[in-house]
Amino acid sequence: MEAGRIGPNAILQLVDVLERRGEGDLLSAVLAEAGVQRPLRDAGMLPEADCAAVHQALRREAPGAEGLLEEAGLATGDYILAHRIPKLAQGVLRVLPGGLAAPILTRAIARHAWTFAGTGEFRVEGSRPLVVSVARNPLVAGWRALTPQCIWHVAVFRRLYGRLVWPGVQVREVACCACGDPACRFEVSG
Repeated sequence: MEAGRIGPNAILQLVDVLERRGEGDLLSAVLAEAGVQRPLRDAGMLPEADCAAVHQALRREAPGAEGLLEEAGLATGDYILAHRIPKLAQGVLRVLPGGLAAPILTRAIARHAWTFAGTGEFRVEGSRPLVVSVARNPLVAGWRALTPQCIWHVAVFRRLYGRLVWPGVQVREVACCACGDPACRFEVSG
């Protein structure tokens, strides 16, 4: 069985955040601890184990890891808006009422979930409130915590739904594989 792969923004946007903040030493330490080479800009899909190792090494190395993961998630959302969702589709979503735009965006996310869920299983669990989940989330595989850890995912969802559906969107992770839950669950409400 081939190992799962995740889109490179799971690492590339974090690299950019650390560089923008002048945290080159932290970046080097994180990549070294993770045992991962810095990916090239055109790297394509990356092994999900490498992405998880980088996120987890950051959590161990940086006291402010949550803020860095959030910033990287928002930047990933910005990248998706700039390069992956056609401008015409974005315009249509923005003028539709949230109740119509949310299911359309959610279906598009579900079709492309393999880019961030890898071998995990993305599901839409409810529509009022909107609840999506990633079972066997590879970005927190093997990580243990008392509180939900998918800050990067929350930020990506917040950026996409906030820009295209509900400007005041709230995204909360209400369950997490790192906490022993069977899936990372996200509630999205406008």
